[in-house]
Formats: sequence, C-alpha cells, structure tokens
Amino acid sequence: MTEVPMTPTLTQLIAPYHSVSIIGMCKNAGKTTVLNRLIEEAAQNGRLLALTSIGRDGEDKDLVTGTRKPGIAIPEGTLVATASDLILSHCDVTREILDTTGISTPMGQVVILRARSDGNIQLAGPSITAQLARLREDLFRFGADLVLIDGALSRKTLCSRKVTEATILCTGASYHKNIHTVVEDTAYHCQLLTLPETEDEAVRAWVQSMADFRGVAIFGGGEPRILPAGVELSEALRRSGGEARAVFFGGALSDFVLKPLLMSVAPLKGLTFLVRDSSKLLLKQDSFEKLLRRGVELRVLDNVNLVAVTVNPFSAYGFHFSKDELMERMAERVNLPVINVMEDKT
Repeated sequence: MTEVPMTPTLTQLIAPYHSVSIIGMCKNAGKTTVLNRLIEEAAQNGRLLALTSIGRDGEDKDLVTGTRKPGIAIPEGTLVATASDLILSHCDVTREILDTTGISTPMGQVVILRARSDGNIQLAGPSITAQLARLREDLFRFGADLVLIDGALSRKTLCSRKVTEATILCTGASYHKNIHTVVEDTAYHCQLLTLPETEDEAVRAWVQSMADFRGVAIFGGGEPRILPAGVELSEALRRSGGEARAVFFGGALSDFVLKPLLMSVAPLKGLTFLVRDSSKLLLKQDSFEKLLRRGVELRVLDNVNLVAVTVNPFSAYGFHFSKDELMERMAERVNLPVINVMEDKT
C-alpha cells in the first residue's frame, strides 16, 4: 500500500527562514490563530521570537466587524515592537523597554520591548516598507532569531522579500459564503503574489534608477521611450513596429488602464508587462486572463516568497464549510502546501 506523504506543518515550512509575514484574504481568516501557533512552537523549539505588525492586531474584538478575536499570547523573553499607547493600555506583560524607534503611528511611537513575563499583547507597527525593513534589522540586533510580521493583503508591498524572506497567506469561510469563490479568489491572489521576477537586467537596472517614476516606459532597441501624456499605449505599441519587448508601469496596472488596450488590435504577443510588485496589479481575474490569452507575460521587480496557504473552514459570521472539501478544493487550485489552521500541530 502506497503511503500518502504528510503535509509539513507551518513551523517546518518556515524553519529555514528568519523573517516571515502573515497576510489574510479578509478579516477573521485565521491570521492570529496562525501567529499564536507559530509563537507557541517557536518557544518549544528554542527560537528567540520577535513580533510586529503592519496594522493593529491582538484586540479582543475586531474594530471593523465587531466579531470576537483571539488575543496574542507570548512567553517570557519575546521581543515586541508595538505602539507606545498599546504598551500602556493593552499589554499585560512585565516589560523591559529596549529602544524607541522614532517611527510614528496613530497610536504613538513604535517601541521595542522584551517581555519579562508571559502575557498578552497588542501589536501596531510601521506602514512604510523602509521603516519595516529597518525595524526588522533592529529586532535582529537585539537577538531575534525569527521575526514574525502580522501583515495585510492590501499592503502586499510590505511582504516583499525586501522585508521578509517568506509569507503565509490565510483564507477561509469568512471571505465569502460560496466555497467556490473562496477557492478561486485565493488561487488568483496566489498567482499574483508569486509572479516571476523579471530576468531582463537592462529593464531592472533602469527601473531601479528611476525610483520616483510613475509613468509608462516602453523598452525595445536603445533607450526606453516614455509614453507621452495623452497618447494611448495601444497607439505607441502600434508605432513601435514590433520592436517593443517590454512595458514598465511605474504606477498601478489597473482595469481602467488596460481596457482601451485590450479593445485595440495593438500587437501584444511576446510582450512583457512589468510592475514593481504585485501590489501594483489592480486587475480583475478576467482582465488578467485576457492579457495572458493575448500573449503577454506579467513580471514584477520584487515578488513574494509564498510558502503556504492556511484555510479556516469556520466563519466569524456564523457558518462553516466542510473542512475536508475546503482542503481538497484548495489543494487542487493552489500549487503550495495547504494547511487547516485549526488542526496544524507539530
């Protein structure tokens, strides 16, 4: 009888990494449950853990939906980077203040502390990539072996490999009552998050030298051509005579931008469309697939190392899916380890 290979646990999947972000498809997707599981098992494995967040996490009740949430429980020794107002009012650990970072949030300056007792905390951290990357290095400086960042799907740029080495995506019944919608939308976001990075070094070098560029640049032979204001991309590509090989969008690539191009007869086959990262792709799945059918390849400058998808079959709104059906259908559509957040244990 052939043995079915065991799915690795989240702790096993992140073992090679020292910084991991956790993002959710929606509120109540199971992010905090994943975070607590990783905290518990990191302590068991002797890894010195550090925690921070892109937004706010750890509150008893979701401030948007009003639904109950699990708190964040940490063991003595854990490093925490969170807003000063939360330290005073919502963290019950005995604490040693290690550093004031100068990073401002609506809930005060981000402060780094070491827990001197077990207890519960709330997290609120930076919302700017450079600040988050700097804070991660500060946490390593204070001895962290593993930095966990509570993230957000809407801030995918903060989960790029500039900030964390690996990312976990959480999804589940709270996203939608229709299991098909949950599976298909999650699979599509996985596809966006894991788009390949460009291998065109000339394009990469130009983009990196133009950090503030928000326009559209067409690459072919010679220097890139900046699309003039008022000129449609379809017309510019038609005039290129087939020499164009790549188009870089310095801002967002959206359905609004694509609509006139997809309605045109502009030559698209063999072109690469490039954005800085997947947060700049504001495309419905239908538009994305139309581009692929027209022969366009989509690439990013910085992608996300997505290592797992966790599923929560229980909705915060009072219904649930069959856990086996959700796992099976998600595994069929996602080329990644799929883990039931309610059952994942070492």
